[in-house]
Amino acid sequence: MENMDREVKRSRLAEQLHKHFAATAIPKGLHCLSLCLTDEYSSNAHARKQLPPPELLPLLSDNSYHHFIVATDNILAASVVVTSAVRSSLKPEKVVFHVITDKKTYPGMHSWFALNPVSPAIVEVKGVHQFDWLTRENVPVLEAIENHQAVRNHYHGKHMMASNASENPRFFASKLQARSPKYISLLNHLRIYLPELFPNLNKVVFLDDDVVIQHDLSPLWEIDLSGKVNGAVETCKGEDRWVMSKRFKTYFNFSHPLVANNLDPHECAWAYGMNIFDLNAWRKTNIRDTYHYWVKENLKSNLTLWKLGTLPPALIAFRGNVHPIDPSWHMLGLGYQEKTDLESVSKAAVIHYNGQCKPWLDIGYKHLRPFWTKHVNYSNDFIRNCHILEPQ
Repeated sequence: MENMDREVKRSRLAEQLHKHFAATAIPKGLHCLSLCLTDEYSSNAHARKQLPPPELLPLLSDNSYHHFIVATDNILAASVVVTSAVRSSLKPEKVVFHVITDKKTYPGMHSWFALNPVSPAIVEVKGVHQFDWLTRENVPVLEAIENHQAVRNHYHGKHMMASNASENPRFFASKLQARSPKYISLLNHLRIYLPELFPNLNKVVFLDDDVVIQHDLSPLWEIDLSGKVNGAVETCKGEDRWVMSKRFKTYFNFSHPLVANNLDPHECAWAYGMNIFDLNAWRKTNIRDTYHYWVKENLKSNLTLWKLGTLPPALIAFRGNVHPIDPSWHMLGLGYQEKTDLESVSKAAVIHYNGQCKPWLDIGYKHLRPFWTKHVNYSNDFIRNCHILEPQ
């Protein structure tokens, strides 16, 4: 019996490992889309046209509009976030999207939104290389992470734990997810620099690229954050024990003295992915410096304070600056929860495919994909030519 249990556990670990590799590989269709749109940028003047047009540029810093920010190198995912938000908006003419991407994806991302406008909403596409503020001096975290031996070992699999048959498959899955290369990319850390990147904006909603917007989000700007910086859904309250039972002890290593002496294991965690940020309130805090301090301490301790990711240092940096918002605004777990109540999914304002099983991957849960795929234009020439096929 014990041997059988061990075999079952081992097969589950192998399954998680295969899912990890499936989740971190870039599907051919998405790679093709990026290449074709990049080629279009160089050969088609329409794909290079200014976004937004010159007469609308002042609106990029007009605080009477609703400003959304998404940072990603996934063009298809970005298109779904923007399209779903505009379709769900009661006043799309008041929506401004700031899409931030990396240098290699910038031409393709620009092409997509230049050739597929979402008027009357306004879209700006910027590459990280176009922000003068993003220098090595201002973002010391990056150099530290890139040059740290433990990080390199972590991402190149020198300590891969697949052979450890005693590992709990769920913990193993979360360890694997922490190995995703996106966690050390600048795009994933960008949200901690929003006050500096958008110096003229007062309040923004930041969205991850694996979300779908299903209801008008304009009421988010009316929420009184009571002087706090970050409006977020708390993840320690709810019937779903796997998604909504996260406290600091879920993320941090409380056997480490630095963690044990500074943090409360029972403090409630909250979710990244759909956050209202009051940038004016943020500018009066030391959130960014606190974030940098803890990331560096984690590197000094050889990554033993927490599993890699951008949420743990943010949980510390935003302490005392989070205003809980109603959970109906942000439903989590569609990327690792197979058994989900579809009626609840359809009612949520924002649904979030956090977890490995993204809706653009073959491993995405089939019954949850239609909420995402209905915002993909499968008749678009680029999507058809790259054989990104509508799921059957």
